[in-house]
Amino acid sequence: MLSLEQCMDIKLLHKEGHSIRQIARLTGNSRNTVRRMLRVQHPPRFKTPERGSKLDAFRDYVHQRYEACGLSAVRLLEEIRPMGFIGSIDILRRYLATLTAPHKAAAKLTVRYETPPGQQAQADWTHCGRFADASGKLVAIYAFVMVLSFSRMIFVRFTRSMKLPVLIDCHQRAFAFFGGWPATMLYDNMKQVKLNYTQWNPLFLDFAGHYGFAPKTHRPYRPRTKGKVERAVHYLDGSFLRGREFADMDDLNAQGLNWCEHTANVRVHGTTQRRPVDLWPAEQLTAMRTAQPYRLAQPITRMVDREAMVAYGKSRYSVPPEHSGKTVAVQASAGLIIIRCDNLIIAEHEEAAKPRSSVVLPEHAAALWKMSLQRETSPPPSWQMRFTQEVASRPLENYEVAA
Repeated sequence: MLSLEQCMDIKLLHKEGHSIRQIARLTGNSRNTVRRMLRVQHPPRFKTPERGSKLDAFRDYVHQRYEACGLSAVRLLEEIRPMGFIGSIDILRRYLATLTAPHKAAAKLTVRYETPPGQQAQADWTHCGRFADASGKLVAIYAFVMVLSFSRMIFVRFTRSMKLPVLIDCHQRAFAFFGGWPATMLYDNMKQVKLNYTQWNPLFLDFAGHYGFAPKTHRPYRPRTKGKVERAVHYLDGSFLRGREFADMDDLNAQGLNWCEHTANVRVHGTTQRRPVDLWPAEQLTAMRTAQPYRLAQPITRMVDREAMVAYGKSRYSVPPEHSGKTVAVQASAGLIIIRCDNLIIAEHEEAAKPRSSVVLPEHAAALWKMSLQRETSPPPSWQMRFTQEVASRPLENYEVAA
């Protein structure tokens, strides 16, 4: 196949009046090649010759097995080796990459959802690093970030803990900064908000109910659902934290608040093409004056007695009997008595209606009765008795004679 330059040379020599014989001699091509080039209007394009692959005969089988079972290249190689495949595992991996690419792209598809004013905020924690304090001890620093979904207003608070009391304090500071709160709050599946995929943290629900907003969590392993706060976290790191020095936590929070007010919330947002501070008045948040400040009741410790009961507030409450003798944490919240052992909720009761009451769940009583019956069973003796002497038996006639 002649190159484009060679084809143009042949046509140029022909225009200059050279014969086909002379062009063939000058270019080193055959006369037939010269004639063919002169006949065509455009020079032919070079095409890479198609070469077969050692996997061609097995593509259908590999595709079917991968779609049905999602087998790895190693597993598929074990299956097609006996069928006659002589290629390497790299060939198989390159082919599987063409099959997985559409699935990976589909998994990353995200529909951008814009919320109306005052409907949603997104909140998240981010770990900022570990630093040595005045005594040389390494301490972790976290940042709580909240974003109003409509206006993109940002609030940041730096802490040394992510425990529930700290989380609630960060919320209250954010509400004061924004002048209120939206109808819903979106979180990831953090333990302070949700104990597991189905059970909410009752203390956090009490806090949300006090202010009247609905907490929501995104689907597990789907953090893009709260992409607004995720992008705000990246923005915080690049725009504020990197390359700066801070004297202490107070200095860090003071500069962070200044960054929110004079940088983050007054820049033109890339998505809305508006400044968050300009959209903020349209949020129509629930005003701070509509609710009293929330006070979180701190848990107290109690010892579970021999009857599997815990004393709290002049009344007693039952727990599973296997916790007898253990130390538990008891907390009252929204009319409920919540009892925890090793940070796990082991019992929940409605608060006693009057003092000196005993509130017992039926399942706790049944378990205690069962365990008490097991303890009453006589243990086997620690010694043995063997009756080796046979008892003599006499005929009945002897007793009749004696009578």
